[in-house]
Amino acid sequence: MAMSMLLRRMGRDTITVHGFRSTFGDWAGESTSFPREVVEHALAHQLADKAEAAYQRGTLFPKRIKLMAAWAAYSASPVADGANVSRIRAEAR
Repeated sequence: MAMSMLLRRMGRDTITVHGFRSTFGDWAGESTSFPREVVEHALAHQLADKAEAAYQRGTLFPKRIKLMAAWAAYSASPVADGANVSRIRAEAR
């Protein structure tokens, strides 16, 4: 909800939180070697297999910290020339 509220305050009604989550999941799966369960925990997804969920009681927090640090570095990296990127916030003039 916090992300939805932020986008609303920014006047960006055409951008969805799902898009951010999808982008993160795609990046993590295609561009990193982090295990799927770490990525799923970061996305706060529930395990579909109830038996597996019953035994998965850990938070994987130390691994999620590394994942989010890698995401932050990726997100802050320069955009390649010619990339199809939309700015979320207009630059100050």
